[in-house]
Amino acid sequence: MSAITLFPAAAPAASAQGSDIALDDAKLEKRLLKQLGQAVADFGLIEPGDKVMVCLSGGKDSHGMLDLLLRWQRLHGTPRFELVAVNLDQKQPGFPAHVLPEYLTRLGVPFHIETKDTYSVVKQQVPEGQTQCSLCSRLRRGILHRVATELGCNKLALGHHRDDMLHTFFLNLFYAGQLKAMPPKGVSRQAGPGAHTVIRPLAYVAEADLVRWAEVQAFPIIPCTLCGSQDNLQRQAMRQMLAEWQVQHPGRIASMATALKHLSPSHFLDPSAFDFKGMGSTGLPTVELD
Repeated sequence: MSAITLFPAAAPAASAQGSDIALDDAKLEKRLLKQLGQAVADFGLIEPGDKVMVCLSGGKDSHGMLDLLLRWQRLHGTPRFELVAVNLDQKQPGFPAHVLPEYLTRLGVPFHIETKDTYSVVKQQVPEGQTQCSLCSRLRRGILHRVATELGCNKLALGHHRDDMLHTFFLNLFYAGQLKAMPPKGVSRQAGPGAHTVIRPLAYVAEADLVRWAEVQAFPIIPCTLCGSQDNLQRQAMRQMLAEWQVQHPGRIASMATALKHLSPSHFLDPSAFDFKGMGSTGLPTVELD
């Protein structure tokens, strides 16, 4: 694997404004790498000997994830692990199939392009006007887990970021009656018991930072023309809601993301999460003595 250099030092700026921009970008890189490294450490996302399949859709999030994992790998060197980038070409009309292979070849990162016409399947099975994301996602996950097995990967890295996790939390709160977000790490059963661990290295990363990093690095972004163009999806409604809250109350998104890390089971109504029946006068669950 070829070395992936850090964001290059800026040439002498022609103006104070240009110098400030270069400094901001360097700070952004440092923040992104710190957040990725913190997630790896907090959740045990990557361990020595892992072979991580980086699921690359061509969007800003997965591009940013691959880029940051390569930089983090080069900076730290340990734990020793492998990365392989995998893209699923779903045969969407107009999909520029040459873009990612050319880009990944330039990076020098091992990669695999899997071709499967899920686009036609989704179009045939989902009535016009209905949300196509659910079926598309299920088909895509099944294929990616199969490819991971074929490539000998024990972990799959997905590009979901901090904001995605909050969107999922509110979707479950409003529509499913559950207090549940996206886990930073989980075991998938699709390809057999315990076959693959799914990790989300961008769990602490803000979407706005990924947008800026994509601009800085000029990633070859490929938009989704299947589900990405659908309007009025519930997730888009959550995105808009949080964006409005952030404008009205700056810092709210960061505060909510922090809240996901600080749970108090005794202050909810789930008897399976806290032993209310066994609680004694001390306010603590009663200890059974032999």
